[in-house]
Amino acid sequence: MPSASCDTLLGDIEDIVSHEDSKPQDRHFVRKDVVPKVRRRNTQKYLQEEENSPPSDSTIPGIQKIWIRTWGCSHNNSDGEYMAGQLAAYGYKITENASDADLWLLNSCTVKNPAEDHFRNSIKKAQEENKKIVLAGCVPQAQPRQDYLKGLSIIGVQQIDRVVEVVEETIKGHSVRLLGQKKDNGRRLGGARLDLPKIRKNPLIEIISINTGCLNACTYCKTKHARGNLASYPIDELVDRAKQSFQEGVCEIWLTSEDTGAYGRDIGTNLPTLLWKLVEVIPEGAMLRLGMTNPPYILEHLEEMAKILNHPRVYAFLHIPVQSASDSVLMEMKREYCVADFKRVVDFLKEKKQRTKDLSRVFHSYSPYNHKIGERQQVLVTEESFDSKFYVAHNRFYEQVLVPKNPAFMGKMVEVDICESGKHFMKGQPVSDAKVYTPSISKPLAKGEVSGLTKDFRNGLGSSGSHTSAASQCDSASSRMVLPMPRLYQDCALRMSVGLALLALLFAFFVKVYN
Repeated sequence: MPSASCDTLLGDIEDIVSHEDSKPQDRHFVRKDVVPKVRRRNTQKYLQEEENSPPSDSTIPGIQKIWIRTWGCSHNNSDGEYMAGQLAAYGYKITENASDADLWLLNSCTVKNPAEDHFRNSIKKAQEENKKIVLAGCVPQAQPRQDYLKGLSIIGVQQIDRVVEVVEETIKGHSVRLLGQKKDNGRRLGGARLDLPKIRKNPLIEIISINTGCLNACTYCKTKHARGNLASYPIDELVDRAKQSFQEGVCEIWLTSEDTGAYGRDIGTNLPTLLWKLVEVIPEGAMLRLGMTNPPYILEHLEEMAKILNHPRVYAFLHIPVQSASDSVLMEMKREYCVADFKRVVDFLKEKKQRTKDLSRVFHSYSPYNHKIGERQQVLVTEESFDSKFYVAHNRFYEQVLVPKNPAFMGKMVEVDICESGKHFMKGQPVSDAKVYTPSISKPLAKGEVSGLTKDFRNGLGSSGSHTSAASQCDSASSRMVLPMPRLYQDCALRMSVGLALLALLFAFFVKVYN
């Protein structure tokens, strides 16, 4: 094996480097603009993959599927629509398949025992299927300490604008309870803001709660414990909500509360004043329906109410509960009216509306609409019948009229000839040469589409301490917003930031070793 030879013997390896050669640290400082090269990837594709197939054990809020079940009155249904809208706007998927959902949001009613029984059974079923659970509505608000509610998250009836927070924490495995009242300078408010996003169960019908709570203290009523004393929304906020609804394709407004007749008594106004303001903004062919009112408060406004119920854009329909035909029973119930008061309201309103229906014949004949066969009526078509064979419309008196399933009729005011009647409905044949009114200002939202994604709400998502901002896309033609999943963007940015930091540390380590 040949041997290596050197002309000069080196005493130290440092003898190889002359004093004229640059030192390692000099070479390092000369390269001031060196930046670690990061491998790029298709961020959009990555986000799409994350959105379509999140990890099965993921606890990142904003990507889960939520099933919402609501029982009870139209007020409760409106609350459910608002909660669905906020959750969908934040990125959660609202599903109609309960078994497919990660979390069940159960919105309860306490008026009748069967509804409360269904609520309790649904909680048990959710627990058996290992679902996350959030409870809402009047049952947990009125009785949050019941044994079967222990350990479960609850959102109060006046806190529905914070449903995203409660769902977030529940997804993470925490139990949260928000049951407080909303107040402004000590005055109790009607509840959450009316301009929050919502998903209408029927895109053609907007349910607006004009006030919450009531002025009574009925001995049998648990709703009072849940909804509390009367608190009304200002007229301008209610009118603005109605305008927004018509701009989103709604053709029928329902006004609801625990007692619509008591509206405004806490803020220095009254129900007729509100109704006259609302009819000013109802487009031609659209209709307004008034919810339940107790006799004591409507007595003060009988003449004005009769005029309003005769307005062509208001259903001549009023829900007045009688409860009992015994004055002594009414007194024990603390209903604050007597039988004579109820009769006075009914008789007065019937004479203004010129209705000749014989009540005894209605209740005993089971054919209350036979005398209307052959009449020509204008009806507003808003939904599909339960058997899916007809469209459901309502006439001037909010009586149900079934019409043929012609897609061109949905959301329209149609003229029909009554050709058949049943116990609870009439059937109408559209008049061939009649004009079909389109009451909506714009095309109705698609079923499941979120309404009311205002700029303020989107800014709120961005500035909230517990939420991240969500990027938004705006369709310039309809100005309807779609919010993608904000948590995914945050997660992606976080991972990229961590990766860059690790690369920087690695680079610094090699430089130090090299030196």
